Amino acid sequence: MPRTAPAPSLESAGIFHRDYLLVTLGACALVFLVAFESLAVTTIMPLVSRELEGASLYALAFAGPLATGVIGMVAAGNWSDRRGPVGPLYASVAMFVLGLLIAGTSVTMPALVAGRLVQGLGGGAMTVALYVVIARVYPPALHPKIFAAFSAAWVIPSLVGPFAAGIVAQLASWHWVFLGVVGLVVPALLMIVPALRGLRGTPDGGTPAGAAPGDMPTPAPRKSAGSGRLAWAALAALAVLGLNLSSRLPVAGGMVAVAAVVIALIAVRPLVPRGTLTARRGLPSVILTRGLASAAFFGAEVYLPYLLVERYVFSPTLAGLTLTGGAVAWAVGSAVQGRLGSRLDHRRAVQIGAALVLGAVALVLVTTVLSWPAAVVITAWVFAGGGMGLMYARLSVMTLALSSKEDEGFNSSAMSISDSLGGALSLATTGIIFAAFPTTAASFGGVFALTTVIGVAAVVVAPRVAGRPSGRSAAAAAR
Repeated sequence: MPRTAPAPSLESAGIFHRDYLLVTLGACALVFLVAFESLAVTTIMPLVSRELEGASLYALAFAGPLATGVIGMVAAGNWSDRRGPVGPLYASVAMFVLGLLIAGTSVTMPALVAGRLVQGLGGGAMTVALYVVIARVYPPALHPKIFAAFSAAWVIPSLVGPFAAGIVAQLASWHWVFLGVVGLVVPALLMIVPALRGLRGTPDGGTPAGAAPGDMPTPAPRKSAGSGRLAWAALAALAVLGLNLSSRLPVAGGMVAVAAVVIALIAVRPLVPRGTLTARRGLPSVILTRGLASAAFFGAEVYLPYLLVERYVFSPTLAGLTLTGGAVAWAVGSAVQGRLGSRLDHRRAVQIGAALVLGAVALVLVTTVLSWPAAVVITAWVFAGGGMGLMYARLSVMTLALSSKEDEGFNSSAMSISDSLGGALSLATTGIIFAAFPTTAASFGGVFALTTVIGVAAVVVAPRVAGRPSGRSAAAAAR
């Protein structure tokens, strides 16, 4: 039967074409709000901790959401593969809003931490569900552009989030930093609802817009291993928390840290495609590169303002501009790769991006050791942000391109888990290293030396991201 209207050509249609406009705006708005909330909480948490007398739970308020986010990612991936992304997206938004309400109305630090745990669960699940929605709604030619838009949605909060959160906390109350986001989440979700209606009711998430039902292959049934993967995700989350808290143990902290790393690596194996930890060519190396890049970049970035304040006597506001420069460069790099499209092949984009990040982190290390001017650090981080923007979206595109319909959810969650755990393990380890040295100069040197080594690993693995789609379900191949 002929279709009632031809689908827009991939060459002429963009992510803001009328067929995709609402879902583009809604998805980007959700990503924006998750990013804004994360950055805003970083700004107000000292005030919250002081008011609620919760200094002992300060670290857990940050580590907890990261850990529960891993569980949310796996749960959303399992659910999306079985029933499509509609249910997981609705549920994740509901969990995120519930966490905001709990945190925003809390009067004790334990209650606020509980809200943050729920937020993390919803935020992690939302990321994976949105990735699967993108895979089902947009044609592959538009994937680089929508992921570039996601990157931009993360960058903008880094420019305005901390300042806006400070103003709200000063003029009203820190409670409204949480509660104010609630009123914005619902309209963002409503913009996506029309597109979600077309994805409802079929095991594989429905038929994408512009495709006749007979055009879509029926996915082979998968054996569900949802409960087992959730158990492994919970174990990985606990290991990350243990590593974060190990430095607080006066006697057995080192042993706990080593055990936590080993447990995390064992637990993550069933959550990612087989061969990820050994850098097997193709999708496994795509997932591993994402985690290594996050570990090198974020593991170093956290200490840049501290370095500028301690060694170069910058004010905190001026030191924070370093991160703003990196964020702007990330957006520019992401926009450049989106415009280049197929003219810049995926492997080359990832290799260039990884090399830029490594070069920047190594330059920060040399600057720290040789006491070079602060301008070198600031300039270096612009290149680091550009490198992340160049390869981050391409790694997302490759993950979807190397996935079959039945494992888009699994692979999307694997990418997010690698991203999250890579950054978490790096940050926890750099925290231990920083506390281990007797002087701040040696501490900074140790931190940037570790992140440089991780950057080298990312550069080594990056060429292996190119590979042929195997036609085999990565979920079925997972250990």
